[in-house]
Amino acid sequence: MKALNNVILALVIIGAINWGCIGLFGLDLVGTLFGGTTSMLSRIIFTVVGIAGIWAFSFFSKVDEVRE
Repeated sequence: MKALNNVILALVIIGAINWGCIGLFGLDLVGTLFGGTTSMLSRIIFTVVGIAGIWAFSFFSKVDEVRE
């Protein structure tokens, strides 16, 4: 489970970097690298990153476990 959580965290970081590039530079890295924002591959990546973000909500309960 720890390996999956590490992958999820990496995907959330990738998503955050992509959003930061959009906000700062108007550049969508995922879209640029994978054929535009409407290409099937980009949409799959956006979907996987979005699911990772939803999964990352479970990390909030784990923060309390680490503190104890």
